[in-house]
Amino acid sequence: MDNSLPSQPKHPAGMTGFTIVFVGQLISVIATQMTSFAMTLWIYKQTSSAMALGLAQVFYIVPFLIISPIAGAMVDRYNRKMMMMVSDIGAGLATSVILVIQAMGMLQLWHLYAAMAVMGLVGAFQWPAYSAAITTMVSKKQYGRANGMMSLIDAGPGVIAPLLAGALIGFIKLTGILVIDVVTYGIAIFSLAIVFVPQPARTEEGEKAKSNIWKESVFGFKYIFARRGLLGLLCIFLAGNLFSGIAGTLFAPVILARTGNNSVMMGTVQSTAAIAAVAGGLIMSAWGGFKRRIKGVVWGWALSSLFGMTLFGFGRGLNVWIPTAMLMTVFGPLINGSSQAIWQSKVEPDLQGRVFASRRLIAWITQPITPIIAGSLADYVLEPAMKSQTTLSKIFGPMFGTGSGAGMGLLISLCGIGAVLTALIGYALPVIRHVEDSVPDHDQLKTAEAVPGD
Repeated sequence: MDNSLPSQPKHPAGMTGFTIVFVGQLISVIATQMTSFAMTLWIYKQTSSAMALGLAQVFYIVPFLIISPIAGAMVDRYNRKMMMMVSDIGAGLATSVILVIQAMGMLQLWHLYAAMAVMGLVGAFQWPAYSAAITTMVSKKQYGRANGMMSLIDAGPGVIAPLLAGALIGFIKLTGILVIDVVTYGIAIFSLAIVFVPQPARTEEGEKAKSNIWKESVFGFKYIFARRGLLGLLCIFLAGNLFSGIAGTLFAPVILARTGNNSVMMGTVQSTAAIAAVAGGLIMSAWGGFKRRIKGVVWGWALSSLFGMTLFGFGRGLNVWIPTAMLMTVFGPLINGSSQAIWQSKVEPDLQGRVFASRRLIAWITQPITPIIAGSLADYVLEPAMKSQTTLSKIFGPMFGTGSGAGMGLLISLCGIGAVLTALIGYALPVIRHVEDSVPDHDQLKTAEAVPGD
């Protein structure tokens, strides 16, 4: 008899519990993206530098990656709901400190960088904990839909957050937006507190992997490297994230540079792109994706990179930026939801914290350097070259123009081409194309014993 059953009626569980957590996170992320939008304007106004914006990403991602293996081991060791709450509490405290400093009129760039570092540390616990929690909260058949809903948390807030931030910042200023962000962290924490999040049953593989915290921290890497199909799938994201990371750093600066710092136009592009991502998430939630998940990963990457990223770089106004940004984002839920469903089906639930943390580190290993690459090439190479009579401007000037933003547009398009090639090469390799056949599902493996949840 499952000893966890008596405790389940005390709190919402299953898809109902998952939906409550989803709503709480959605509200919180809307406010956080409002803060991000306002901070982007603040940083660019202070520095007019793509590098300065990129460094904000670096200060977040470096601590995130460093702590990720330990965070993954702790997610598997301890209560997953507690790990999710720790992440939200830490981020809320960091935002509260920025709020106090801003209210005192003392905010400086380094304060934001320090806050981003703290958010990176606590954020390392969130993704593996949430990803692993889905496996125990909903049935295997619901993985695609649940991941489609989670993709709405990434995309949905982007529909209204820039518009809300742009409309409110003139009245309540940056301080007011930060207050809203802090309050909504409380909502997210409350939604977690009232639901039942089961702990996973122990598996034989999980029992074998038990050791001290340091050995458990590296277990995820050993697990992935022992399964060539999963490693190959991860390599698509590693290379694709390199190109999209460089391009992503430049999306806001290229719009601001080509529109004279027009925040309304930047917000319009971001919001319409988010609308497309929400549409993709809703489709994925209802549909669940291709039966062969790898098709969703590969063709999603190829189509979004070709018709989105590559063509975005040519844009000089909303007539190009809006449709290409939408094409970039509409495939995101298909890509990420399909990949997530593969990993959740293959990796034993009591190992997912460690494995997913290692997976994220490998996929994101280039992220600390992509903003630096983007900022350096934009500020010191391509932007100056495209503003003067150089060989580069003569070749690419007719396509990208020769004014401010032309160099960044060129770099974005080149990254799009690189991402397309990554997807096509990945699908051409049998080890990646047949990953769903070569790696067995975890429910085909023997469960050692059930353990009480929550």
